[in-house]
Amino acid sequence: QVQLVESGGGLVQPGGSLRLSCAASGSIATIYTMAWYRQAPGKQRELVATITGVGVTKYGDYVKGRFIISRDNAKKTVYLQMNSLKPEDTAVYYCYGDFTTTSYTYSGYWGQGTQVTVSS
Repeated sequence: QVQLVESGGGLVQPGGSLRLSCAASGSIATIYTMAWYRQAPGKQRELVATITGVGVTKYGDYVKGRFIISRDNAKKTVYLQMNSLKPEDTAVYYCYGDFTTTSYTYSGYWGQGTQVTVSS
């Protein structure tokens, strides 16, 4: 099995920055695409950003130019640098990754989520 643990959420003022981290552990053979999603109260979960195993990135239009996704394959960790935060960025942020395990199972896994609140 694979575990994803997010950290770095919290309360920040509008215009501020936060950096989220998501560390993967467990019976990991290969890590493929990793991503960040978010879900605000009363709304559907939406894609924030993705990064492939070779570092190709994609962003939701609502975060382009403000958020940066990156990964450290040696540390099995994906990051989300969030700049120029707005109140509408308030949500629970979830990490997601596609993995093959050491038992040759291919599957997607979710983290437990970390709360980001943007408010003055």
